[in-house]
Amino acid sequence: MQFLGLTFQVTGEVMIGLTAIMVHRRVWKEHKIDPAVYKEMRREQTVGILGISFLIIGYFLQILF
Repeated sequence: MQFLGLTFQVTGEVMIGLTAIMVHRRVWKEHKIDPAVYKEMRREQTVGILGISFLIIGYFLQILF
């Protein structure tokens, strides 16, 4: 049961992260923002992708060990 709970938790967190990144990407493509905000959004997107990677790696480490 713990495995199932962990799986749902990680899946939900990844979905939330991907949704935030998709919104950033949509605004980023429109370029209707000033350069400072554009640069910050790009940084946030990179950190978001890194965070999602950590979630997935952590999930597999918990499952395997």
